[in-house]
Amino acid sequence: MVVWNNVNWQKLERTVFKLQKRIYQASQRGDVKAVRKLQKTLLNSWSAKMLATRRVTQDNGGKRTAGIDGKKNLKPAERVNLAENLKLDYQAKATQRILIPKLGKIEKRPLGILVISDRAKQALVKLALEPEWEAKFEPNSYGFRPCRSCMDAIEGIKATIKQKSKYVLDAEIAKCFDRINHQKLIEKINTFPKIKRQIKSWLQSGVVDGKSWFTTEVGAAQEEVVSPLLANIALHGMEEVVKKYARSLPENKENNEKQISLIRYADNFVILHPEIEAIHDCLVLIKQFLNNMGLELKDEKTRISHTLTKIRDEEPGFDFLGFNIRQYPVGKYATGKDPHGKLLGFKTYIKPTKEAISRHYKKISKTIDGMKHSCSQIEIIKTLNSIITEWSNYYSAVNSAEVFGKLDYETTKKLIFWATRKTNHKSKRETISKYFKKVGNNNWVFMAEGKNQPLRLAGHRDSGIKYFVKVRGNKSPFDGDLTYWATRQGKSVELPIKVTNLLKKQKGKCTECAQDFTNGEMMEVNYIIPRHKGGKDEYKNCQLLHKYCHNVKTNRDSANENG
Repeated sequence: MVVWNNVNWQKLERTVFKLQKRIYQASQRGDVKAVRKLQKTLLNSWSAKMLATRRVTQDNGGKRTAGIDGKKNLKPAERVNLAENLKLDYQAKATQRILIPKLGKIEKRPLGILVISDRAKQALVKLALEPEWEAKFEPNSYGFRPCRSCMDAIEGIKATIKQKSKYVLDAEIAKCFDRINHQKLIEKINTFPKIKRQIKSWLQSGVVDGKSWFTTEVGAAQEEVVSPLLANIALHGMEEVVKKYARSLPENKENNEKQISLIRYADNFVILHPEIEAIHDCLVLIKQFLNNMGLELKDEKTRISHTLTKIRDEEPGFDFLGFNIRQYPVGKYATGKDPHGKLLGFKTYIKPTKEAISRHYKKISKTIDGMKHSCSQIEIIKTLNSIITEWSNYYSAVNSAEVFGKLDYETTKKLIFWATRKTNHKSKRETISKYFKKVGNNNWVFMAEGKNQPLRLAGHRDSGIKYFVKVRGNKSPFDGDLTYWATRQGKSVELPIKVTNLLKKQKGKCTECAQDFTNGEMMEVNYIIPRHKGGKDEYKNCQLLHKYCHNVKTNRDSANENG
């Protein structure tokens, strides 16, 4: 009998990864027969079924959310039973629909919640399909793909325009997940009948909204395990459309394939080219491509502009994924040069958008205003640190120094006001000296005395400005180049500094299971000596673990304490 907590997960992960690597390699060389054979082997693999079950019942954040059957938080024996009975049976239960607000918007987006058994089946299908399509996906597609991020897309844009100003089509696909044509999608997946029928059953399973059931004739429910992969498959080929167009242009112009770029992150994309006529032609071609999949562009989010100059009523530059990308005219001492040594006359700056800055400061301001007089300084520092660190890490690889400085200044002013209200019986000077300390050259550090060591507010400027290297071409975590992916994770600007430093220290491996952090698994920092036992918050007392490994270690330590 299999005992869930005694399973050798390292062995299972190695078995699945070897099969995925072989699927990826067979797909790369166009060996369809080998791909199908290996995918069938993986679907029937005990290792894959166990991993699929673990990912939806323990690793994923939605494990505590129930579908229409009300099941959640399975016990270890129930997980084993789910894995033993996991198979593609072409059956699917309806999706539970709830509406959640979009960030910074009034409108809401539908969220689909499957029952746990369907989530596990989707995780199993994803294990088989993803390596095949990772070998096919275009190099400038970045959204919802393993080991690729928003910063890869931004760096891709930067590389395209750093030597030349260009016209840009900035667009977003309207309700991408909700409108995908089922038949066209299944034809495009072009897999063997077993997976094809199972995917069709998920797409047509219907949704339950309140007490009513509705059919789903188009679209795929968001937040399902396999939905991001299906959406990427549906949009695959957009880059080839514009490249093919560029190849058809006369060669005596600067219109060849290298001059045009399409960079896509999920349902957001940009097309860049030196001539506006080419941009208008590509817009028509992309609309035709999307129409074939039952999709269309969102008119209010479709904009044509220029990176350097104003055209009609459109200001220079464009916003993409929370970044403003624009070129500014500069003098000969500030400008760069093109490959022929000619002065460019401009400089490219990438900054956080005004909307992103405003939304972030409002969140900080609202958090401070919401802290009551009874809240301690330590509580407000801990609350703000997570907000500030997450935001500044995201923007740390672009020209954010000036923005970071302004945000730190405004945050300090807000905290002075909070401290003055909290101690209204003291003078302003006494209040400031109580809550703000001098650290180095900074006289305005919001700091409190903690149990083991002083606790200070993280500044936006603390993250610094880092150098980010875009993912190389068609590289994929399924290619087996573990050294490349471990090194890359250790340099990620989107991870907290502590996490990246621990990745380097541990050489990209989990200290509990000795496996590499390669496939985007959730990672958690663990204290070797727990804080409640006197352990300090310092690197020598910290280790980085997979989320599951962290749970295993915590349960083992608790058992040792009680036993």
